[in-house]
Amino acid sequence: MARSRIVLVVNAGSSSLKYQVLDAASGGTAASGIVERIGGPGRLRHTSNGQRHERQVTCHDHTEALDAARAALREHGPDLDELDLFAVGHRVVHGGPSFREPVIIDDAVVSAIEELIPLAPLHNPGNLEGIRGALSRFPDTPQVAVFDTAFHQTLPAAAHTYAVPAPWREDHRVRRYGFHGTSHRYVSRRTAELVGREPGACNVIVLHLGNGASACAVLGGESVDTSMGLSPLEGLVMGTRSGDVDPALGAYLQRVAGLDGTAYETALNKESGLLGLAGVSDLREVESRRADGDADAALAVDVMAHRLRKYIGAYAVVLGRVDALAFTGGIGENSSLVRAEVLSGLGVLGVELDTGANDEGEPERRVTTDGSRIPAWVVPTNEELEIARACLDLVGDRTIR
Repeated sequence: MARSRIVLVVNAGSSSLKYQVLDAASGGTAASGIVERIGGPGRLRHTSNGQRHERQVTCHDHTEALDAARAALREHGPDLDELDLFAVGHRVVHGGPSFREPVIIDDAVVSAIEELIPLAPLHNPGNLEGIRGALSRFPDTPQVAVFDTAFHQTLPAAAHTYAVPAPWREDHRVRRYGFHGTSHRYVSRRTAELVGREPGACNVIVLHLGNGASACAVLGGESVDTSMGLSPLEGLVMGTRSGDVDPALGAYLQRVAGLDGTAYETALNKESGLLGLAGVSDLREVESRRADGDADAALAVDVMAHRLRKYIGAYAVVLGRVDALAFTGGIGENSSLVRAEVLSGLGVLGVELDTGANDEGEPERRVTTDGSRIPAWVVPTNEELEIARACLDLVGDRTIR
């Protein structure tokens, strides 16, 4: 009998747990959901068989959140207890310099992820809690860690090295790591298919644009540059993150405003970006205010688009030849305004926007004219499927007990 290829994908955040049950071989999704506000009264939203279900739940930790998800799956399907679960795949934000590929989770891997918490204090602790909860609930099922940073481990030294003192780099692992790697890997491969090339023969600039945002230069299927750095703060303008700022800004604000390091980091991560420019972090609200003549909202869109065009231009030089641009993520897939603002400013690269295709069409579509020297595509990301496929590739037909 053929062995099941059903994978449970877990994406555990600091106070939430997203889950999806899918067939790694076919890509079909059986169910998905999220448990929100872990630590107190919260909410579970679950979708299966085309039906959405919602309930109030109280989960004190990620293990209880996983139990709530399993209860929803038992009630609405599919019941994990009745499946021959192939693997549990976990999204882990930071893999540091060591993890270049997905790995089967054991005690050493758990310890390594814990040891990397200083590099990702906002993300890795939640990822670990999700892993520990799944290990306790599925002790006989292979568990796989898929790292957001792994795809960027192919960055050449010139791209990942910061020009900072050697002790910082050698003793404290200071370098560019990059994030959203699972999305960049999936989207770059799918884009290669769309333009009729093998991934190894296709150069793509991927723009993953959501509340967090990053650009990636993919050369022949490998990441060679990316906008996020040591942390997810560097690079593009995001919902509440500033992206690039002058490195002297922190010391300046300490002198003139008495701002300490913690307050400075908090401000750049949670009070900046679109929120700092327009007063709201949701791009949909920014666009609405811009349409009503709000100058701050208009400036926010201008700053965001300018930063994007600048990175695209730089990455075109890094790649030498660009075969396609790809927009993905919540903003990249849904904001025709942002795509238009970006693409209409790339005439020097021979990019020609197709306004009609940009404004409406299938979720996956080309948004440039046939005469555009570089085609631009909207490519919905599927990180869960990429994680499931990583489980399939890694676990294979081995049985781990």
